[in-house]
Parts: sequence; structure tokens; C-alpha cells
Amino acid sequence: AGSRLQHEYVPSAHLSAACTCLAWAPAGARQPPSKDGPQRKKRKSEVGEVDKQLDILAIGTAVGSILLYSTVKGELQSKLDGGHDSRVNCVRWHQDNCCLYSCSDDKHIVEWSTQTCKVKCKWKGDNSSVTCLCISPDGKMLLSAGRTIKLWDLETKEVYRHFTGHATSVSSLMFTTVKPMNESKPFDGITGLYFLSGAIHDRLLSVWYIRSDRKEKNAVMSFTVTDEPTFVDLTVSEVKEEPVKLAVVCRDGQLHLFEHILNGYCKKPLTSNCTIQIATPGNDGDSTPKPVPILAAAFCRDKQSLLLVYGNTLQPIIEKVSLNTSESHVCLVRDIQKVLSLKTDAALTKVKTPVVNSDTKVLVPGIPGHSTAVKTPALGKEKKKNKRKPGETEESIEERLGALDIDVSKVKTPGGLPQTDSFAVLLVQGLESNDAEILNKVLNTRKENIVKNTVARMPIHAVIPLLHELTKRLQGNPYSASVMVRWLKSVFTLHASYLSTLPDLIPQLGMLYQLMESRVKTLQKLSRLHGRLFILVTQVAASQTVQDVPEVNQTAKLVYEDDSSSEEGSDDEMIADKDSDENWDEDEEKEDQSDEQDMTVEKEINGDSDLEPENESEEE
Repeated sequence: AGSRLQHEYVPSAHLSAACTCLAWAPAGARQPPSKDGPQRKKRKSEVGEVDKQLDILAIGTAVGSILLYSTVKGELQSKLDGGHDSRVNCVRWHQDNCCLYSCSDDKHIVEWSTQTCKVKCKWKGDNSSVTCLCISPDGKMLLSAGRTIKLWDLETKEVYRHFTGHATSVSSLMFTTVKPMNESKPFDGITGLYFLSGAIHDRLLSVWYIRSDRKEKNAVMSFTVTDEPTFVDLTVSEVKEEPVKLAVVCRDGQLHLFEHILNGYCKKPLTSNCTIQIATPGNDGDSTPKPVPILAAAFCRDKQSLLLVYGNTLQPIIEKVSLNTSESHVCLVRDIQKVLSLKTDAALTKVKTPVVNSDTKVLVPGIPGHSTAVKTPALGKEKKKNKRKPGETEESIEERLGALDIDVSKVKTPGGLPQTDSFAVLLVQGLESNDAEILNKVLNTRKENIVKNTVARMPIHAVIPLLHELTKRLQGNPYSASVMVRWLKSVFTLHASYLSTLPDLIPQLGMLYQLMESRVKTLQKLSRLHGRLFILVTQVAASQTVQDVPEVNQTAKLVYEDDSSSEEGSDDEMIADKDSDENWDEDEEKEDQSDEQDMTVEKEINGDSDLEPENESEEE
């Protein structure tokens, strides 16, 4: 009533396991046995009080455990472990049998027994994470939603109905009716009921109708709001003619109220009957009213008034507002400055203004060789206005640049190439902005010392992105790979100590390992091929040199024939022919031997000497 903080509980592991969802146990729920031994007997009056008061709160955490906390005792009752191994997205209590249902990012739904604090049943709810649950009014069915919505039979744990759901993950699910509108047919506890769903980043809240057949899976109607719904509350329609009242708080801080009788299919999305906003009065000092975000809203028991929660989450203000839905737009003016007056006067005096002396030279960040004198503001003088007097001429850009005192000769380096320190800066910029032009400029340098200095001067956080970039480029053409290997070498030699501290180093460098292995595998085969090609090329070259010798003209310039010695001459010619033939054979043998020697030397180099000599000659 006074919107004061009544009770605060911080779980011991709140940093490692943040709270993700909450649910109050129903008022009549039996408490789980506490850890501190046998309980003392309660007096009758005490039992009555406890039954009326909400006490136990189920808190889901980011690591998958659920805490049961007693607000009356102010202590943790028990911890439910072993059900989920990922973030708990939603917890729901069963109305009657003191069960607790929870769903998680690990795709499972778990039914807990709060008496034994153990898992009763666990089943897979969806192919992706399950984000929301809702138990049917009779307690026999359970709605679960990731993106699609499923209705489960709690006895058999089988899907009873499927619904299309939303494109994004569902954030709210609730039943809007307790009894079917058509009362002629016997009621089986679920058929004929309507339920509502809202999803993140979705401005439409959908209403679904549970039919007796399985054919229809789409929404029967939808409500449209201005932004993603963050908090939804509704009054359940119990009588046939009673409209459902719906209060939806959006991310933009507005509250939309809908009032509609659910009676079948409606094609167009329904707009809100009334929108409520809260703003500050625009009087004292600040003339513009500022919007105050509404954080949550809930209907009171009489269904005619609303509890609004607004302001900031650290110190919210809770207020009861009666509904007047005749106006379509209501803006409540609330001065939250008076309620949340944070004292800021004391802090302002601690801020010191620096005293600037006229003799000091102030160094300005920017281009090297760029220094500007900081002028101390003269007291008493009015601020210089930008407007020129009519007689004055505007300074030219050249004069302005001269006034800036930038020494251009110092800035430019010979050849226009940046120095290694700016290379490191360029490299980091290129990696962050993924700019191919900058990266090509830097990574295509071949000078060893520039590569080394650049890698040495680059910041540590850029090492892994650089490795990824190098890996990507190594997969490209072999020419660039030979340049990238130099960078890799210097990265590994200079930053080995940093890389060895990374826990996920192996997956980070996995691609690189594979690349290297595949390259090294082909090395031996390539070197063999290189040897064989070398022999072939040398042989081809040798045969070409033989062919290239200019042929001597064999025809005699002068022939003297003697009748008497003609026979002898023919004999002589025969002998000479034979001679030259033999010589030719010898020459060929010599060449063969030398080639064979070449071959064996090549083979030995390539580790191929295990071939037998006969095979070699055959190959030749």
C-alpha cells in the first residue's frame, strides 16, 4: 500500500546463477519439509493464517536449478537440482497436487515433486528451447511454447494439440476462459476454451481456440499493441456474456486495455479500447513533460480497478487506478521527482575545473607534428558569436590550415608508406572494420622486419582475429599463402605465451592445423614429381643441344677418281663407316651411364633409392 520495500532476498550464488523467473506457490500449498529437523506443532489460529498468506516463491536460475524460498521465514527452504542443465525460462505451480513444472533452454520440461524435492518426470518439450508454460484451469493439461505451442496431457505426457505459435519465442501464455461459450455439449475440461499468447519482438497478441478436432491450428483473433509486450494480465471470463479484460504493458512504457467478448473468429487485429501513459508535470524549471514508463499492471479483485507499477525498477511506485474506459487515451500526470528526489547537490561541488596556465603547452592527440596552442578563456569577455560583421571578410581555408600549424613535411614519409607503428594501427583498424583494402595493403608486405615490428606492436586482443584472417587467406591462392606464412611465423614466435593461455586455443586454430596437415601431406609426392620432371627436362634439353649442332656439309667440293684404286677406296669407306658407327655407340653408352647416375642421385634425394637398378633402367 505504501509502495515501500517489504522484503529483500539475494541468493548466495546470484552472480554466477542469476534469477530468471519467479512463481508464487498457491495459497493452500503444503510447505516442503524444511531442513532444520522436526517442526513444532502450530496452533489452530496459526494454521489458518498461513493458509491464507502467500509464502513460498519458486525462483528459476540461469544454471538450471530452482530455489524454493519462504518469505514468511525469510530463508531458503530447498533447492531443486538435477532437472535442467541450462537456463530455466519459466516455472509454474500446479493448483492442487503441489507439483511444480519448469521449462528450460535444454528443450525439456520437468515435473517436480516439492515434497521430496526430486524430479517426478522429465520429457522433451520441443526441438528448440521451451520458453513458457501454462496449466489449464482443471489442472489436467499443460500448455508449453518455444515458438510453436503444444498442449500436453499431463497423465500420459503426450501432445494433445498443436498450434502454429509465433515467429519468435513466446514470452506469455494464459487461459482467458474457464468454461466454453457453447454450453450445449458436455464439457471435457479443455475443449472450447480460449487462451492467449504473446512473443518477444511481436506486436500482436494471439488468441487460440481449443477445438474438438485437430484440423485448425491458427489463431482465431489477435490484439495489436504499439510495441513488444513485456507484462500481460487479464480477468478470466467465467460467464458466457462476460467480456475478457486484458491489460498489456509494452516495452515503450504504455499500457493498453482491451475489453472483448470471445465468440469465435475475427479476421482483423483488434485495437485497444484505452491507452494509459504517465508523464511528469512540465512546471518547475523543466518545461517539457517527460514520459514515465509503466513497468507492470494487474487487475484488482473487483475487475474494475488496476494496480499500476511505474517509475524505475530500483524504486518503483505502486498505485491503484480506477478504470474509466470511455476515453480512448488517458495520460496521468505524476510528479515522481518529489518521490524519488536523489540528492545531487553534494556531488557537484567535488568536480574541479582544471586551471590552465598561459605558459603550459598542451599536447593534442592527432597527427604527429600537430600541435595547437590552447587559448585560456579570458574572464569578463562575452562568448564570441559566430556571426560576422558586415564589413569583415571570411578567412580562406588556406589561412585556416595555416593557423592549425600542421607541419606537412613531417607527416608524409618517403614513398608515402606508413611506418610500422601506423602499420599496426592500420592492421587493427582493418581487422575491426573488416576492410579488405586496408588488410591487403598491410598483409602484402614482404619485408621481414616490418612484419615482425607490426606483429610486436599490435595489441593482444587483435591476435586471434589476425589468425582467423590469415587462415582465411591461406585457403586462397598459393602465391598469397607464401606471404601469409611469414605473418603466421612472427605471430607464433612473438605471441606464443599469450596463445598458450587461451582455454579454447585448439578450436580456434583447428582450421589452421588442418590446412597445414593437408599441405604437408602433398609435400613428399610433390618433391618426387619435381625430381622426375627435373630429369625429363634435363633430357629434353640435352637432346635439343645435340639437335642444335649445325650439320657439316658432307658433299665433297672436289672428287678425284682413280680407276685402279676405286675398289680399295670403297673398302676404306666401309671401314671408316664401321668406325664411326662404333664411336657413336660408345658415345650413347656414356650418355646413358651419366643419365643413370643423375637418376640415382635424384632418387636418393627424394628418398626413392629403394628401387632396384634393373627397374631404373627399365624406367629409363
